[in-house]
Amino acid sequence: MTGDTLRAWALELPEAHEEETWGAATFRVRAKIFAILRAEDGVVSVKASPVDQAELIAGDPRTYRVASHVGRFGWVEVSLAGADPTELRSVLLEAWRRTAPRRVQSALPDHLRALLPAPPG
Repeated sequence: MTGDTLRAWALELPEAHEEETWGAATFRVRAKIFAILRAEDGVVSVKASPVDQAELIAGDPRTYRVASHVGRFGWVEVSLAGADPTELRSVLLEAWRRTAPRRVQSALPDHLRALLPAPPG
């Protein structure tokens, strides 16, 4: 798994854009961050719920860990070297969905929508 692949996945999402902040590439939708890539460290921090964070860490503690500073909100830090690409893409899509307004979510192409779990509720 590479930072370039993650960047391509993030930028294919509706209204997603990249902005450098804190010396890292942040991926945003409508100015709200859903992922932070530190490619030189081989790490991405991704917005998640506390429940999802706990499940990811329990399932693969070598790859997933609580993100510094924002971990208490559910963010998870992912080692790109150990990440399963299919799972990481799903985690990234879920982070975007947690961040994007509903109107923007409706523009998600069907081939990407199929990779998401059903929304809660």
